[in-house]
Amino acid sequence: MTSNHSDNHSHDHGHPHSDVRWKHDGVRVIAANQLDSNTAQTPGMDRRAAINFARVGAQKLWAGTVTIHADAKTGAHHHGHLESVIYVIRGRARMRWGEHLEFTAEAGPGDFIYVPPYVPHQEINASATEVLECVLCRSDGEAVAVNLDIEPVEKPDTVLWVDPTHPHGGV
Repeated sequence: MTSNHSDNHSHDHGHPHSDVRWKHDGVRVIAANQLDSNTAQTPGMDRRAAINFARVGAQKLWAGTVTIHADAKTGAHHHGHLESVIYVIRGRARMRWGEHLEFTAEAGPGDFIYVPPYVPHQEINASATEVLECVLCRSDGEAVAVNLDIEPVEKPDTVLWVDPTHPHGGV
């Protein structure tokens, strides 16, 4: 394949005299022991940010981990315009979704879960004895969670969403 560089842009990749800005503004590695727990938390869940605006300058996504305690459940909620992807590392996740949380599916290690924008859902650790460990990615760095006043199929304990706009739990 031939490339025609008739424009006036320089494509100097990796030469000693190239722009050094990529050294500090390029690829970033966030070590497992450097995840940030200063994130929106829900009782029974432990979220840790790896990639977001504050940590690496990410403009269009948020990624991190979530550990869900044995038998823990969120209340019914959605994440507004955001898309979410959950990758199950360990344990068994049960998702409920729909206007009345009438649909259900389970996922285990190696499985991916996709949650489209505005879909009412509830996250559940399907195990009463083991933790559920997941990687979570969202399509924006915003912490959007809208708690819904619908009767969840699996009743949560008090698990209102806690984030910077709902420091004492939002409804």
